[in-house]
Amino acid sequence: MTALPQYERLEAPGLWRETPQAQRREVIVSFGDTSLVIADDRSATALTHWSLAALVRRNPGGRPAVFAPSDDPGEELEIGDDTMVEAIEKVQAALEARRPHPGRLRRIGWISVVSALAIGAVIWLPGALIDQAARVVPLAKRADIGRMMLADLEHTTGVACHSTEGDKALALLAERLDGVTEIAVLPRALTGARILAGDVVALGQDTLIGPDTPEVAAGAILAAQLAQSGETPAHALLQWAGAGAALSLLTTGDLPAKKIEGYGASLLARPISLPNTPAALDQLLSAFKAAGVASTPYAYAVDPSGETVLGLIEADPFRGAPAPQPVLDDAEWLALKDICS
Repeated sequence: MTALPQYERLEAPGLWRETPQAQRREVIVSFGDTSLVIADDRSATALTHWSLAALVRRNPGGRPAVFAPSDDPGEELEIGDDTMVEAIEKVQAALEARRPHPGRLRRIGWISVVSALAIGAVIWLPGALIDQAARVVPLAKRADIGRMMLADLEHTTGVACHSTEGDKALALLAERLDGVTEIAVLPRALTGARILAGDVVALGQDTLIGPDTPEVAAGAILAAQLAQSGETPAHALLQWAGAGAALSLLTTGDLPAKKIEGYGASLLARPISLPNTPAALDQLLSAFKAAGVASTPYAYAVDPSGETVLGLIEADPFRGAPAPQPVLDDAEWLALKDICS
């Protein structure tokens, strides 16, 4: 249990690197007994534990905050979440001052913590309440909410398609792309993909039946990820559902399905927009390059003439050269194309 029990189940995203030369990777940061737990953001597997008492802040007052497990060069962790940064500093101060609270040092669940937050939230603006709910919802609950969003989408599109080999191909495609835990193919044309909470992805059958290459499906997901990068799917849902839904999530740890009825239709009514600025185009091309996916097949699937997607064709990171590895092999792609048959 942490020195301040109200932070026992607090989680926040961060960027961690194991050595000064290593690339930063996305992680989830939470509190252990007397340590800071750094876990993989997709599998939730703990990568390392840092002693809270020995924790060093490299840039006091700066944002994002940069922490290290000691004064020695090595591991670093960036945290941009103000709530988590404040919590770390309060817990460190409590440990340093050696001021235990025996009457309060008991294990309490996440629901108790967020209930206390909700009591204070009655004086917040609805937007602040929604922001807090979207920020503190645990990873497992995000995935549950994503599947609820998918179920609501199915009321409009029909039930997601399944087949033994097609489901295997979907799992392989999800593993191939960062930030994707689960993909569902819906039997209606979505004109692209939709990113749901918990990194659940809804893909329209139209993305599979037209092209002869899986790069189109991968490209649709990459474009959808970029389109929602400024706001998490959970926040977008709560923004639509309102402060009442956010309060329910904070106080009970649950979001009733009736609170999001109709969101699927609203989501389908908002098409995925193509990059309309040089900076946005560069971001999308960088995403294709990082994923090892050619952008030309996706571009021609969006506009067969190529006129409105010329930048994706001319600046294809793998133009004239094969990608490092195929998105799917031929048998896997055929199985995926036939998943709704």
